[in-house]
Amino acid sequence: MADIDSRGGRTYFDKLILEWVDGVHHPHDAGLEYAFAAPGIHGMPAIQVGRAEGALIAMLLRLANARKVVEVGTLAGYSTIHLARAVGPEGHVWSVEYDTKHAGVARDVLRSAGVDDRVTVVEGAGVEMLPTLEEHGPFDAVFIDADKVNYDRYGRWAARNLRPGGLLIGDNVFLFGRLLEDGDDAVAMRRFHEDAREHFDTACVTTPDGLLVGVKRLPPA
Repeated sequence: MADIDSRGGRTYFDKLILEWVDGVHHPHDAGLEYAFAAPGIHGMPAIQVGRAEGALIAMLLRLANARKVVEVGTLAGYSTIHLARAVGPEGHVWSVEYDTKHAGVARDVLRSAGVDDRVTVVEGAGVEMLPTLEEHGPFDAVFIDADKVNYDRYGRWAARNLRPGGLLIGDNVFLFGRLLEDGDDAVAMRRFHEDAREHFDTACVTTPDGLLVGVKRLPPA
């Protein structure tokens, strides 16, 4: 159930509640702990997904029996570990990262977590590198957490290259509170929402940053 306040945008958690919930439901082993800390250690922005989001994304991939997954935006590899563990030893993740330093840190993080054998870190801009991955498709899931101004392009690529029933997941889809503004990134993000709804059965989960989840519709009978 919800009450009037929660429907109006009020939340019922704070930092202490989140920390307690994370400790109960989203514990870190050594691999995840290093990955979560790696941005601070290596002077990178600490903008990785939250612990709950990482666990949720991994759960969705397991429910979809995903084996071939594309990630747009590796950062230090925290979300990538969740993806790699979800696909299992028979699966593979192609993770696209624009920044060379970030890609190098991610490779080290993935080795430390013992999943580097099932991940290919692809260096380069997402709009340029995604077409090079199409030979490995169709894919079971695409996770987008990268430059917001290109979310609409990434979403359209996913619609073309996911199998029917495949998952589209996009983080930061509230655009840090700027979704309804006039900037190029806001326009692109709204297109991402609208295009996703055209090709997928969708839900926008009201995490702090907004998480769009879509299942690609089956072709007409």
